[in-house]
Amino acid sequence: MSPSAAERSPFRVVRETEEATTVFCGHCAEVPAENDDEGASRVCAKCGMGLLLQAPAKSAPTVNDPFLVVDGTLAICAVSKQAEKLLGISETEAVNRHVAEFIVPGDSEAPTRENLAALLTWAARGETPNQDVVVRPANTFGVRYWARVSPCGPPTAALLILADAR
Repeated sequence: MSPSAAERSPFRVVRETEEATTVFCGHCAEVPAENDDEGASRVCAKCGMGLLLQAPAKSAPTVNDPFLVVDGTLAICAVSKQAEKLLGISETEAVNRHVAEFIVPGDSEAPTRENLAALLTWAARGETPNQDVVVRPANTFGVRYWARVSPCGPPTAALLILADAR
């Protein structure tokens, strides 16, 4: 049986939202200036390293926030320069590797609504509101971070912002 036209289509449903969004660089988190020609390039004009992404305004990172961008397979797509410093990794060594190689749940018995993998998967599908969860660096004990998980894109992915305290 051949797939239907909808199954073959490269287009997908865009969920309309009235929520304000912010555009930011996936590496330095800088917000492009209002007068920047947004259509000219998807690469950050300030650092030249990150793609411009969009997230709900209330969950978009600042230039001081360490963050990771994770796709639906839980592979890391981007690492901010602040996360590189905090986690002691480079973006080139982390991209295309599973997020659990670098960040794991801080509470191994968290309920599903607080489960890191579930939150990242839901956010990568654009289906979850912003949510906080406790995480820790993999193979490091005694260190915990609050992390805020929310959707970002394009393409749709999960944004994981790390913080020392809530």
